[in-house]
Amino acid sequence: MIDHERLHRDGYVLLRQAMPADGLDALRGLFDARVRPSDQWPVPRGADWRHAQLDDDAQVLAICRLPLLLAGVSALIGERFFIAQVEGREPLAGGGHQQLHRDLSQQRPGDIANALVYLDDYGQDNGATRIVPGSHRTHPGAPPFDSNDESLAVQLCGSAGDILLFDVDLVHAGSLNPSGARRRSLLISYFAEALHASYLHTRHLRGIRLDTGERFDPADHLPSAG
Repeated sequence: MIDHERLHRDGYVLLRQAMPADGLDALRGLFDARVRPSDQWPVPRGADWRHAQLDDDAQVLAICRLPLLLAGVSALIGERFFIAQVEGREPLAGGGHQQLHRDLSQQRPGDIANALVYLDDYGQDNGATRIVPGSHRTHPGAPPFDSNDESLAVQLCGSAGDILLFDVDLVHAGSLNPSGARRRSLLISYFAEALHASYLHTRHLRGIRLDTGERFDPADHLPSAG
């Protein structure tokens, strides 16, 4: 069960061992088979990352629909939504560092949620994600966001099969992979239904092939108030 009050307060939840362990080896093999070089994407990708095109695979799409994950997305977005994107990402040795940033909602706070599904163990030695808990909502009088201020950042660590779910306005970043150890993950994006028309104008830039006709209603995934 997800603590929804804490999810809204912190802007993220780390779902430990949320993905079935018996599917990890197959997913890692699929990731490696589907890696595409930067110049084979519609828009070139960062040279210090591997990117895998996975959004037409049934097992990958089943992970996007895990009941616990859909319940968390339902709590964050709070209205009908769709799966907008899923792709594989992995920082290369000596690469992967990002400045702290927000991916940014589009029409209202909370209209997009992201999930990182870890296919390998992750931590400081292989470039695990940094986050700033509670940074997804600004408060009146708060100083402007400083992408160079790492004082409140926390670097996550855990095991293959964990899933990080977060509001896209949460301050976060990828980290340097100093050891070169594998850190494959699936990046999944969920958009509120109201964003679908604008999303269709840009999806080709990310090489997306996913059928986005399916809709998810929070009422089907959250416990009733009664």
